[in-house]
Amino acid sequence: MKNFTSHVIVAVTLAFLTGCSKQAESKGESEGNPSAQVVKSAVATTGAISPNIDDFSDANKNSLGIERQFIDDTAAGGQTRTQHDVEKGILSATGEIVPPRGQPGWASIVLLLDPQGRPQDASAYEGVQLLVRVNKGNLSVSANSSEITNFDYHAAQVTPPADGEFHEVKIPFARMKRAWSAQTTLNPKTLTSLSLVAFDVQPGSFDFAIDEVSFY
Repeated sequence: MKNFTSHVIVAVTLAFLTGCSKQAESKGESEGNPSAQVVKSAVATTGAISPNIDDFSDANKNSLGIERQFIDDTAAGGQTRTQHDVEKGILSATGEIVPPRGQPGWASIVLLLDPQGRPQDASAYEGVQLLVRVNKGNLSVSANSSEITNFDYHAAQVTPPADGEFHEVKIPFARMKRAWSAQTTLNPKTLTSLSLVAFDVQPGSFDFAIDEVSFY
């Protein structure tokens, strides 16, 4: 579990960081503002963040008013198919994971904490809280810090009972671990996003629903 989970996180975060970097560079060029490079800084924290990240009351944007991002393994040669639907304050995600050759397959929901990817201060909180139902497949959550430069972000698997009901799952920052790097303490003052990742090492289906994502 540990080895293939780490590969999933690498793939997701590589795609995510590349997208954020391009977004920041484009914004800086279009506005003629050299300070846009602050997006890439590990210390450019913009202040304490609201605990409410997404209650899925909006079909497209999280509770911070930022568009959700959906990334999967197709950019890496996979053929994973995913369907997302937001209805009555719940995001439902179903799909078929078809991994790239020699790699795990994955599909990720990325919740940015700042529209330009700037680090946000979540140090007032203990961790990440989900109201979630997992009907099938593997699901993990990662807290993505700008201090991590090798893409090995702090993450934990989400394992509520598979009974068809929603469950409140609390994942302390202290329980989130890096997969292959030397273990370091997650610095919650430098979070750029949270990622929810469905993954598997072989073809298979997944089915989960999220009612709420927050810090606690």
